[in-house]
Amino acid sequence: MSTKHTACAHVAGSDALARDLPVLGQDPSRTYRLGIMGGTFDPIHNGHLVAAEQACNDLGLDVVVFVPAGSPAFKQDRRVSTPEDRHAMTLLATADNPRFLVSRIEVDRPGVTYTVDTLELLRSHYPSNVELYFITGADAIIDIISWRDAARIAQLAHLVGATRPGYDLESARASIAASGIDFKVSYLEVPALAISSSDLRARVASGQSLRYLTSDAVLGYIEKRGLYEAPRPAYTAPDALGLIDGFGRDAL
Repeated sequence: MSTKHTACAHVAGSDALARDLPVLGQDPSRTYRLGIMGGTFDPIHNGHLVAAEQACNDLGLDVVVFVPAGSPAFKQDRRVSTPEDRHAMTLLATADNPRFLVSRIEVDRPGVTYTVDTLELLRSHYPSNVELYFITGADAIIDIISWRDAARIAQLAHLVGATRPGYDLESARASIAASGIDFKVSYLEVPALAISSSDLRARVASGQSLRYLTSDAVLGYIEKRGLYEAPRPAYTAPDALGLIDGFGRDAL
């Protein structure tokens, strides 16, 4: 295949992956701010939602796109729920917030998921008046210098480190400073981040309730699908909305 044909195929592939992204950048006289909430979301919980909402309010984001990881790079050695289950739970959890959207760009992209690839795709998709804000936990900020192409990540997006009350930010700041990379970082204190996905999985496995830790819709989905060894109902729940097989992919 020629270089020209390869480039065309790359553009076409990127356009296909970007089909569920919000339309931004129409007005060249203003700046748009796009929040990207990346994560495994296994399962998504109220801490994720509160962090995204606070980022919207504190940083003036126009919209936050939740991006469930397809095949998380740092979780290749452990069991993770299927991308379709995690995508469906994220859709259910965010459905009632008009500023939250969910994208399949990592779920549908083959291979191991790397943040830099997602940010590159977003940067190529949007005009220059759309700024990217990558929202993650403050713990991840400490590790981000070891992520693939960390210096490129710093060029592509402003980082937003969501922290729980009492978290010592000095470790994160020291890690960024020692890297020698010019990261732009904002920190947000989010009380609900005392919740973690691993805690929720452990609670389900031990028969404890998740109510008020995640949305009722996600709780119902976990129970119906028997995720994390949850007791399953006596009947088999049909995939009535087509979520498990990628809702809306063939309808566009």
